Amino acid sequence: MEMKLKNKITKCLFPAAGYGTRFLPVTKAIPKEMLPVLTKPLLQYGVEEAIKAGCGTMAIVTGRGKRAIEDHFDRSYELENQIDGTSKEILMQGIRDIVANYTFSYTRQVEMKGLGHAILTGQILIGDEPFAVILADDLCDNVHNDTVLTQMTKLYEKYPDKCIVAIEEIPEEDTNKYGVIAGTLLEENLYSVTNMLEKPEPQDAPSNLAIIGRYILTPEIFDVIKDTKPGKGGEIQITDALLTLAKQGKVLAYKFDGVRFDCGSIDGFVKATNYFYEKVSNE
Repeated sequence: MEMKLKNKITKCLFPAAGYGTRFLPVTKAIPKEMLPVLTKPLLQYGVEEAIKAGCGTMAIVTGRGKRAIEDHFDRSYELENQIDGTSKEILMQGIRDIVANYTFSYTRQVEMKGLGHAILTGQILIGDEPFAVILADDLCDNVHNDTVLTQMTKLYEKYPDKCIVAIEEIPEEDTNKYGVIAGTLLEENLYSVTNMLEKPEPQDAPSNLAIIGRYILTPEIFDVIKDTKPGKGGEIQITDALLTLAKQGKVLAYKFDGVRFDCGSIDGFVKATNYFYEKVSNE
């Protein structure tokens, strides 16, 4: 099937079906994507980043026990009526504007079979067009430049036939926690990917350039994922699917400008909270 290509990204996919076991017991009842950094849940930070990058449609792949996500991105008439005209009303303005002006669609990932499978599950929401992917666990910020996803969408306008992954340098001993790339430098901070490995041991890693939770994918990825066999951990890895396209010269890796916090870990979550507290305090 011939895929349509365009150089504008208007949809962002959010895989949000995971269990969040590193944050038990709180994630027994609260989706990990709804854990708050200050007064906003992680997923709202991701949605705001997608909006700044020009996305008008948020496609969210959820699972059992994730109703709080849908409730958050919806009107709350009783609460809004209760705080109408009070000093608390201003606190709701941001999420009100998001709900009023952007589209949210949902589908469920019935089985947890890896990130590749989660992205494939979202095909029904994305259709036949290029799209962004944000993993809410990876909370990114940039004080002096565009958001990470905006940086990537600008690159996609220049390279509209390529998938793009965001990368950062990590300590070599941490390669077994990430997808890791090797590539040739195409321009400043941009690599043409030649190899990708999912969570390699340090001695097997092709570099210390790790993929983080920001992607721009062409619709071709869906057919590739369907043909990708389970890999590390018995799951369908997006890294393995992207490697197929990388061998065809269709994947770029971008060393982004900004800071990133792994909010899937307690350590990263605390660092993010401290960082954003300091940022708000200094505004």
